[in-house]
Amino acid sequence: MQVIGLLARHPTERLSLARIVRATDLSRATAHAVLTQLTADGWTVRDADGDYGLGLGLLTIARHAEAAFPLRRLAGPVLREFAARQDIPVFLAEREDGAVVVTELVGTPSLPWIRPGRRLPLAPPVIREFVAWAPDSERAAWLAHADPAHRDRLVAVLEAVRARGYSVERLADDSVPMLEALAALRNSPVTDPLRNRLGAMIADLITIDYLPEELGRANAVVTVAAPIFQGRAVAAAVVACPDTLLSARELTALGEATREIADGLTATLSADYPISR
Repeated sequence: MQVIGLLARHPTERLSLARIVRATDLSRATAHAVLTQLTADGWTVRDADGDYGLGLGLLTIARHAEAAFPLRRLAGPVLREFAARQDIPVFLAEREDGAVVVTELVGTPSLPWIRPGRRLPLAPPVIREFVAWAPDSERAAWLAHADPAHRDRLVAVLEAVRARGYSVERLADDSVPMLEALAALRNSPVTDPLRNRLGAMIADLITIDYLPEELGRANAVVTVAAPIFQGRAVAAAVVACPDTLLSARELTALGEATREIADGLTATLSADYPISR
């Protein structure tokens, strides 16, 4: 898996055995044995110089594996059309093992954290569109992990997200590294007074979403996300990335358009891949 992962990160290159050994920390003998078997199975190829790349056998496996993830195949053309119509980047976020993963991306977002494969924990205050429609017990557990300074607002925001059908992220990108550093410190072994101070600093950096009465003439909007349902659960979200100032009317129009795309994918997914009971 280490070797395949390394080659997949360099799909247009051929890597030498020495480079593979350095990058994977495998012994030369082990790496050679692994690559010999992978090449025999067609998962890798070896050129005349003895360097390795991905093989067609792996592509065949990958295409078969796509059947296990129908939403990505269904969403691709829809997201491309939506991104072109709105003239902004758009991505698909899917729920997986207690996290949300960016699985399809159209365009080049200005935010460096938005990239294929990026995992975001299902933790407050983000990922609200995955939680707003959850059962009461799941919402309560999610809120219990929130900073106490945010909980009352998060309750109000989750209701607003349910009412309008989408969430709005308004966090400035230059605050993200500071927030990640503060959150890591807060979750480390520190004294309660220091933890409280860190929590207060995080609260000062975050303004979570918009409540209806807070929209003004110019509203900072990083992303707008609408849920895709499978059954009653939110399985994924369509996320539009304007990263600009929008008027209340423009934000509402983008939010409704994003929700329509997500609702269409929900309907298609439900019709083509109903949940077995």
